[in-house]
Amino acid sequence: MKVILLKDVKDLGKADDIVNVSDGYARNYLFRQKLALEATPANLNSVKIRKNAERARQARELEEARQVAAEINDQVITLPIKCGEGGRLYGAVTAMDVADALAVAGYRVDKRGIQIPQAIKALGEYEVDVRLHTEVTAKIKLNIIAR
Repeated sequence: MKVILLKDVKDLGKADDIVNVSDGYARNYLFRQKLALEATPANLNSVKIRKNAERARQARELEEARQVAAEINDQVITLPIKCGEGGRLYGAVTAMDVADALAVAGYRVDKRGIQIPQAIKALGEYEVDVRLHTEVTAKIKLNIIAR
């Protein structure tokens, strides 16, 4: 029996794959656990529509990420931080601090996408990578100043 997998099934396939399985395995396990649907023309069409919508969504997200990257690439973000003597900070600048500064500047960026190469513990200018999408990365300059 041909079935369309709804979820990833170990040793069988990934979601939206069409696989051939025995009738008993399909009826007694895959259908009952809601892991698969029978490969009827209507179900095949719905999977095709869902895949096309997913591809369109991914293309839209990639284009939005490229637009944001073009806007923020090589932009200087000034970040006022409390510091002690000699320009040393009381902590380190974190990805959360950078994400908040970008949000104030009008850009929504996920803090998990911000990659700080080394710990920022002093005043000065630093370069930070901002991963906006799996294929899009922008570089911004952080200007750390005393508050």
